[in-house]
Amino acid sequence: MAFIKNFIADESGASAAEYALIIAIVGVGIGAAALALGNNVTAAIGGAANDVHNCNDKKAPSGATAGTSSPYVASATC
Repeated sequence: MAFIKNFIADESGASAAEYALIIAIVGVGIGAAALALGNNVTAAIGGAANDVHNCNDKKAPSGATAGTSSPYVASATC
């Protein structure tokens, strides 16, 4: 708590180099987070695409209708 009071009371100000260092550190953090998020989104979309592809492979032939005991009607997982 004393650190925060001292920080607020300090009127010396920061130099441009210190601001540049802070901006660089924050920028690296944002870049790393964006890279990790991008990889997770890519994996999620790829998984969804595979699920859709697998369900389309089990597509019912023409004439099969829902509510029948046809083996071609997609299950609830598709």
